[in-house]
Amino acid sequence: MRASYCAVSLAAALIAAPAVAQEYSWQPDRPINIIVPWAAGGSTDQVTRVVAPIIEEALGTEVVVVNQPGASGSTGTQAALNAPRDGYTWTANAIANNATYSITGLVEDTSIEDYHIYLHVANVPLVSVNADTAYQSFDELLAAMEDGSVTVGTAGINSSGGMALAALKEGADGELGGARMITYDGGNPAVIAAASGEVDMTTQLAVEQTEMIRGGRLRPLTVLSDSALEVEGIDPVPPITDFLPEFEVAADYFGVFIPVGAPDEVYETMDQIWQDHVMNSEELRTYANNNGAVFSPDYGEAALEKAMPVVISEACSRVTRGEAVIEPSEIGIDCSSE
Repeated sequence: MRASYCAVSLAAALIAAPAVAQEYSWQPDRPINIIVPWAAGGSTDQVTRVVAPIIEEALGTEVVVVNQPGASGSTGTQAALNAPRDGYTWTANAIANNATYSITGLVEDTSIEDYHIYLHVANVPLVSVNADTAYQSFDELLAAMEDGSVTVGTAGINSSGGMALAALKEGADGELGGARMITYDGGNPAVIAAASGEVDMTTQLAVEQTEMIRGGRLRPLTVLSDSALEVEGIDPVPPITDFLPEFEVAADYFGVFIPVGAPDEVYETMDQIWQDHVMNSEELRTYANNNGAVFSPDYGEAALEKAMPVVISEACSRVTRGEAVIEPSEIGIDCSSE
């Protein structure tokens, strides 16, 4: 009887015991910080808070998301680069930002080669207007942006919304002089400004806008993609190519970036965690499907190859728009094929 009781007790203890993290070559002895260089609630913040618990559970170490906004994301990015290269301070962003900050002079002497890359989703910018405006179609808005005074809320010139507005101006042959950008500390504040009527419209990412659209406070008019945006609870949003057929579309990849210089076992461990836990994560897939993002995790050279079209496009567009203080070639980006 006693032996049977002990067996049952042991089985119960095993069932109740918390899962032990897999043994990796790197075993952190303190929390890891991921600096999100934008305000809470924006696209980078949202997806980082989905990914951080996945890493935390796999590694068995607390992963803390720290918002440090300012200067179009460059303040927090610089802080991550300035931190000790011991593997305990990472950053998160759209890869095009980290690859082009030095081109615009926001972060000097940096390039995408300063990071090990871990991508998770691709996002698409969405052109939406305050629901109380008169604009019912993108054609109507486009006419107003050419002739009138339309205020556009974005997270700054280097944000996805700022780059989307610049791309729209290029796609319309620079005829959108009536569009005036108002900048905020992140995508979420920019979207709230449009939803409240503080600005007329926003070009921030779909994942930042979906709840305001579902709530009837924003009216989506077009998505900067070559296919319609379909998200549960929202009518399909027509692609920009319906209105501007020659518009060049490049997927906007987001990820987590670990500065180079840490011990090799940091990157070896994160490569394995990304492969085993992030690239097949149902939580991340559900987030993407529910918010208008594309589930597309990858890491290392494969991730860089996947994201290079948007990196090249954004780097070279900054030269065209007169925003560059150095040539993209200085950080290994060739614009000759653009």
